[in-house]
Amino acid sequence: MSEQVLRKSGAVQKNRSKVRTIAQVAMLGAVATVLMLFEFPLPFLAPPFYELDFSEVPVLIGAFAMGPVAGIAIEAVKILLNFVFNGTITAGVGEIANFLFGCAFVLPASLIYRKKKTRKHAVLGMAAGTITMTIAACIINAWVLLPAYGIAFGMPVEAFVEMGTAIHGAINSLFRFALLVVGPFNLLKGTLVSGIVLLLYKRIRVILRGDYS
Repeated sequence: MSEQVLRKSGAVQKNRSKVRTIAQVAMLGAVATVLMLFEFPLPFLAPPFYELDFSEVPVLIGAFAMGPVAGIAIEAVKILLNFVFNGTITAGVGEIANFLFGCAFVLPASLIYRKKKTRKHAVLGMAAGTITMTIAACIINAWVLLPAYGIAFGMPVEAFVEMGTAIHGAINSLFRFALLVVGPFNLLKGTLVSGIVLLLYKRIRVILRGDYS
């Protein structure tokens, strides 16, 4: 009888944990969606259609607290909610790219942190995530995203190159645009997001995990 009670109690706790995780994924996804609305340009670094936001902060915090799968789920919720409320001007290409960039950042960071949950591994993970995201962003922007934007807005890709040249004279192709604009932009974004997460995570972990140690 006692064994049966223990099994039932374990099942109840497991179900509660699942419900709590789902609720936290939804909450953090909603927060990330709101943060996506607060974008600002970096005219010294990139053309005005590249705007910086901090929507990856709650995604990464959730991935650190609940694991990489939860991080992907939060990223997906963010993109879906943004798609529902704001729509798309790139036939979904921009949203898919944003999802891929976010996963490229969050997955390496959370996987490395998961092996050993220390500040050092958090920093190493976020550094790896920043580099992975930057590489993915450069490749996808040069060969997929910028051509898709050109089609969506009826602009030749040379127009993007010209925008880049106005900022950096060495830009004369989409490849150099990706290398000298997209690369630094994502390196800066990853660094800023990582810094904010380092400041916030320990406090927010208490709420997400009930960890008061």
